[in-house]
Amino acid sequence: MVAVSGKRIDIGARPLANPQADDWIRQGAVQDSSKVERYSARLTLDVTPALRTRIKLAAFDRGVTMAEMLRDVLEREFPEVTSCC
Repeated sequence: MVAVSGKRIDIGARPLANPQADDWIRQGAVQDSSKVERYSARLTLDVTPALRTRIKLAAFDRGVTMAEMLRDVLEREFPEVTSCC
């Protein structure tokens, strides 16, 4: 029980653990850590607020994050160069 302004409010029992929810949460943590390892260099870029808004809206329309979309753009514009000789 918690006392608030002289009143007592009963706090219900803690909900039972949901194994499916716990697995889902852990799965996200694994995916996030792999992104950190893959993308370990940070790039800071100054853009106008209007450009940032356009990028953000485009990413939202495509169902991706701004970072994912911009990584794709950079990969297309600056592909890895393979040596031939």
